[in-house]
This record gives sequence, structure tokens and C-alpha cells, in this order.
Amino acid sequence: MSLKLGAVIIDAASLEEESTFWHQFLGGSVAATETHHFLSAEGFPTLVIQHAAGQAPPEWPDGASQQVHLDITAADLAAAESRAVEAGARQLSGHVYASPAGHPFCLRQA
Repeated sequence: MSLKLGAVIIDAASLEEESTFWHQFLGGSVAATETHHFLSAEGFPTLVIQHAAGQAPPEWPDGASQQVHLDITAADLAAAESRAVEAGARQLSGHVYASPAGHPFCLRQA
């Protein structure tokens, strides 16, 4: 049996805001349906932004973390951090950021 990761699903109340963020940050292309946006970007599995009306960004109290997050590497860490913030990310701590819907991701030196 051979298994592989087909996609990463990201819940968001606003499909447009969340998919725009990931598209501006990672590049690639977006295909949209009424309930899902599919982002294809080089070097990543398909990111599927799924409409979830009740999803809201967490408050992120000190010490809180999510069960799953994306770890994104970059040759130029400072440029990647600037690009993430310009696209709409907020810095949580150190190299940990959150998308507009509150989904965490880490930026690491490649």
C-alpha cells in the first residue's frame, strides 16, 4: 500500500480573505468553487481553503498552540517574514505567524 498527502485543508469563515492571503504569500494559482478554494503552489501540496462559517481566529493566550501547523522554509528568512506580514499574517512569537483565519505556520531558514 502506498500513501501520500493529497492536500492540506484550511477552515475559514472567509474563503476570499484566507485564500488571498495564501496566494499572495505562496504564489501559484487558485481555482474556486462556492465552498472551496484550491491553491496550487510550487513546492506545496494542494492547499484547500474550506468554508467553515463558525471558524474564528483563536485568541492565542500565552503558551497556547494548535495541534497541526505548516512549517515553511525559506532561503531568505527575513524576506519571507516580510512577505507574510505584507500578505496579512500576524506574528505570534519568534518565527511563528498566523494567517488571517488564525491558522499557525512557522517560518524556518532553509
